[in-house]
Amino acid sequence: MVEQQEASEDAVMTRIGQAVMLLHGGDREEARNRFGLLWAELGADGDALHRCTLAHYMADTQDDPGDELAWDLRALTAAEGLSDERPAEHRDSLAVQAFYPSLHLNLAADYLKLQRPDAARIHLRQARDRADVLDDDGYGGGVRAAIERLELRMRGQ
Repeated sequence: MVEQQEASEDAVMTRIGQAVMLLHGGDREEARNRFGLLWAELGADGDALHRCTLAHYMADTQDDPGDELAWDLRALTAAEGLSDERPAEHRDSLAVQAFYPSLHLNLAADYLKLQRPDAARIHLRQARDRADVLDDDGYGGGVRAAIERLELRMRGQ
């Protein structure tokens, strides 16, 4: 039973990964459609890591900044729910901890697009404060660099 559940969860992450590949390949509409179908399948009670990951990428498929913000907020809510529904030592909790800087960075960028600089500064500070959990790899370096770029951009306003 546990093996079947793990295989099912891996299948969800595989499907999310396939949609991400479409997104990165430039097919935002098809990625958005696949994410939407997956979101409907997962439902409000779906696995928090799946909902967080899916919402995080779904935000990138949005044309409207308000819709992008709504999906980024869903991703953050799901990440926060992960600690409520799973024990802290769970293998995915570390992945989610490393996701927080990016989640807050995206929210800061969303709020800036919506001309809400105070909210943007709050999330940018949270992104910076949580960046210490990032590894010194391509992902961690990329998120840190993006935080710095957004800070510079906000100072220039």
